Amino acid sequence: DITLYGVCLSMIGSVSLAVTTDMNIHFLRKPQPGTLIARGRNLKLGRSLFVGEVTIESEHATSPTAHATGTYAIPPGTG
Repeated sequence: DITLYGVCLSMIGSVSLAVTTDMNIHFLRKPQPGTLIARGRNLKLGRSLFVGEVTIESEHATSPTAHATGTYAIPPGTG
């Protein structure tokens, strides 16, 4: 959630009240011990909604540990 929120705010600016409306997480495999890396990206930015995805990987893994998609409601007048 925090990674997607960061991507959302990077697109719309520092706006209060941008809130999570939906989040789906698919746990694909057990993570390796150590650091996890989350990479988020914008899928769609509209006037009232932001949709993004995150891929989570172990630091030295070759395939993802988890994949998430999320939607955030954007306050009126900011999108």
